[in-house]
Amino acid sequence: MKRILLSGAAYIALVSGASAAACPSVTVADSMGVAAGAYPQQYELAEIQSLGNCTIEFAANPGIDGMNGRIQGNPALPALADRLPSEPLVVAPYDKIGAYGGTLDIMSNATEAGTSDMMSIRHVNLVRYSDDLQTIVPNVAKSWEWNDDFTQLTFYLRKGHKWSDGAPFTANDVKFWYDNLATDTNIREKPKDYVLVGGEKMDLVVVDDQTIQFNLPSPKPGLLSHFANHYAQGFQPMHLLGQYHPDVVGAETADANAKAIGFETGYDVIKAYYGSSDWMDTPTPMLAAPDKVAAMPFAAAPTLESHIVISETTEGRHFVANPYFFMVDTAGNQLPYISEQDELFVSETEVRLLKMVNAEVDYKTQALNLDDVPLLLENQEKGNFTIDIKPQIRTGTFAFNVTSEDPAKRDLFGNLKFRQAMSVAINRAEINEVAFFGLGTPNQYVPFSPQPSFVTDEMLQHYAQFDPDMAKSLLDEIGMVDTDGDGMREMANGESLVLNLQFATQGISSKLVELVGQSWKDVGVNAVVKEVTTDEYRSAQSANQLDVTMYAKGMPLAVILGNSELFTPPFENYFGMRTAMLWSEYIDSKGASGVKPPEWVDTMGEDILAFQSAIAGSDESNALGAKLVQSMVDNLLFIGTVKAAAPVYHSNKLVNFPEFQTASYSYYWSYPYRGAQWSLEE
Repeated sequence: MKRILLSGAAYIALVSGASAAACPSVTVADSMGVAAGAYPQQYELAEIQSLGNCTIEFAANPGIDGMNGRIQGNPALPALADRLPSEPLVVAPYDKIGAYGGTLDIMSNATEAGTSDMMSIRHVNLVRYSDDLQTIVPNVAKSWEWNDDFTQLTFYLRKGHKWSDGAPFTANDVKFWYDNLATDTNIREKPKDYVLVGGEKMDLVVVDDQTIQFNLPSPKPGLLSHFANHYAQGFQPMHLLGQYHPDVVGAETADANAKAIGFETGYDVIKAYYGSSDWMDTPTPMLAAPDKVAAMPFAAAPTLESHIVISETTEGRHFVANPYFFMVDTAGNQLPYISEQDELFVSETEVRLLKMVNAEVDYKTQALNLDDVPLLLENQEKGNFTIDIKPQIRTGTFAFNVTSEDPAKRDLFGNLKFRQAMSVAINRAEINEVAFFGLGTPNQYVPFSPQPSFVTDEMLQHYAQFDPDMAKSLLDEIGMVDTDGDGMREMANGESLVLNLQFATQGISSKLVELVGQSWKDVGVNAVVKEVTTDEYRSAQSANQLDVTMYAKGMPLAVILGNSELFTPPFENYFGMRTAMLWSEYIDSKGASGVKPPEWVDTMGEDILAFQSAIAGSDESNALGAKLVQSMVDNLLFIGTVKAAAPVYHSNKLVNFPEFQTASYSYYWSYPYRGAQWSLEE
């Protein structure tokens, strides 16, 4: 595909003969004498104009009218001044003012598998982590403030901000998301942990169009951090979805509006646009309701992101730039620079690697492991791409299904001595050398990563030594012996045991799984390794069908302050690593079904809520954090292996692409690195 590349400044000169904007074209590499703003690498409009004693003139992508014409439901475009907020976010590009045009080529695994890499490039939320991974900066929200005891968080939005169809974006869209989607049990049976505080709902108050208050039932300082790193956006288009919501327009009107476009109920329409989860890449009507999409107001719900999807099939998705996007660069050019994005679904690991080797991809991090590095390094010069090896936050982790449907397995997996044996049977040093080229760090699983001060080295090494003799002795103690002489141990009831190690490369290294399987065989516990697709893995895991679950696991302290899922059954969401599904069922059903968890699990659930209410770094917080970690390692529900590094792949045609600090989902892949200011140059 031919890339049409024209800088914003060149476009201004071309169409009007005007000179570049009066304000200096500040970049991260060259401040041009303009002082830094209140937040790194970005300014509010009034701020930069005051600091630079200048005026920014605005310009748009010359192809934006054509792209707008491809967005079903969008009206003809007004002038750029009527599309931008009166207070746009001004972004300093890393290296240079970018060129408009081009198509960013990305691969995902499937419609809802491996898509967060692509999502993170176009993603926006109320706030964002800067690329130092420590500083929270404005994004959709212009600013925010807490009250003294962290029970009220107020966001101030941008005046004149608009959805991708030109409709006003206001505080009502935030309240609608919370009251009518995130906590409506008709859409989501169980509200997610991060929209609750201590298990209770918040009260959102619309002060005015640009001001929304989150009133919390108890302190939760980490709520701000949640909005800075999470895929779940704190807003949805009320002007579209509200037409079909009974609490907004009344049940009769909602259903009548739905029937007018071929649906039975208003909730059916909402689910066609929004899905029944908060995952951004649930199928749009183009895939979920293709026979109805022509009659629907929009083929995909309006967005605040840098790009909006205009076509979707089981093969992939295509996006164009959002003509109402709220960011500009320091020269006044409306972002994004890159006009289009193309997402291809490729489920096979080998095919994805081949496409990267052949330079058919512009960026990739998710589902890449160190296993893939030798082949990629060998071809990076020929393919004109770069491989950066960056540390990961998560550790490759295994968990035995303590709520297995098989009573004998449930009894075995629930025995702490069995889990201790399986942990010390693992040769982590060998895994580090063979699978991770000596670049990793062997350690036990602790949910917090990187290591806060309250996580001790003893915790990180708890039953993490390689001691096959101890493993064999522990297995003997619990009656797991080889009764038929085939070299493999049977369970105490005499039944044979073969651990089915099903894994997806999106979540864990294949070499790591193979080496762990061999370690367990070496102490007499039979295991069979099988690669499956991410969708197959997630489905089987959540259906309580796996003997062992395995995925990279762990979160930074800042994320855990806003999200307690690593400490409560099933210990992560559908897209991560889960276990003890029947413990979760027991808690959700209030004891009506499922399996009652042990007391330490209940205590840990209470402690994580207390931890989130405390001030991070305080004595109270550190004591609770240490208690949480100690409980986790003492019970070895999860067995850690090696925290390793992983590759970041990017085409050398990508401009303003910085070096990542980590190859990690935890801060939402590329979100800290500002994909809207990436540019393509041949």
